[in-house]
Amino acid sequence: MKQEKASRLWQIISWVPFGLLVICALAILVMLSIGGMVKITGWYVLQSIPSLLGVITFIGFGIYFLIKKDKSKVVIWTLVVSFLSMLTLIMSFVPVAFPASLENTTPSVTVRLPANEKIRVAWGGDSISTNYHAAAPDQRWAYDLVIEPNYFSGSQNLEDYSCYGTTVVAPVTGKVVSAHDGEPDEIPGSDSNNFTAPTGNHVYILIEETQTYLVIAHLKNGSVKVKTGDFVEEGQEIGECGNSGNTSEPHIHIHHQRQNPTEYPINFAEGLPLYFRDHDGNPMPIGGFEIHGDEFTPTGDVIQHIGQ
Repeated sequence: MKQEKASRLWQIISWVPFGLLVICALAILVMLSIGGMVKITGWYVLQSIPSLLGVITFIGFGIYFLIKKDKSKVVIWTLVVSFLSMLTLIMSFVPVAFPASLENTTPSVTVRLPANEKIRVAWGGDSISTNYHAAAPDQRWAYDLVIEPNYFSGSQNLEDYSCYGTTVVAPVTGKVVSAHDGEPDEIPGSDSNNFTAPTGNHVYILIEETQTYLVIAHLKNGSVKVKTGDFVEEGQEIGECGNSGNTSEPHIHIHHQRQNPTEYPINFAEGLPLYFRDHDGNPMPIGGFEIHGDEFTPTGDVIQHIGQ
């Protein structure tokens, strides 16, 4: 009798890991379907919890399977589900775009370019292949813009980059909710990995019409021309292109998000579509690179402001 009870208890307990994996998967699917900040939380949970549970369960049941030669349904199904859960580890090595539809995400804004010079779009667009930022929810439709002709020379001299020192203007009329200066320009040519102040010297602008925000980052140290609380007009100078924050070369980073960037940490806000007008290219110009050995050849659009 005791052996039968123990056997039944084991049969129940043995299904617990399988049940946890299934419940975790269903919970994540629900979170991703709800949208908003819940969806973003689910996105990050997807990249961590399933793989952790999967690895632990797969190792445990794998050892049990090898020792006991147990081919029962619970063992086989748990091994299968735990293996599938581990596939989310791929997202740690292969970038995957945050699941958001360009057509169904609102509001979008259309603004002028943040510089008057001829611009090469290093990263931009809706696809992960042309915009590596697309993996981050807040930067789903972000842009990295560099200035022709010298942008990725590999030089450690900031002055060798055409973007460095280029005037950056307000792409839209609005209120400055944050203007930060004083961060040093990083040595170019390699990733700075500055996670303490990732946006570096920056200007965040509240767009009154949509109550959403533009983030303009990596400005030159000492160049920020506005203060928090200022009201800026479209086309007004706000700073210069620099290499401050988490960056590798001088460039202008810009993205559009729903939440106030002073209240929500980077990578944890809703990114919104951002289009450009008054220039000689597509409203959403694309970026991208071709890789040939150790050489990266930019293939992104070249655009220039043509308005007033």
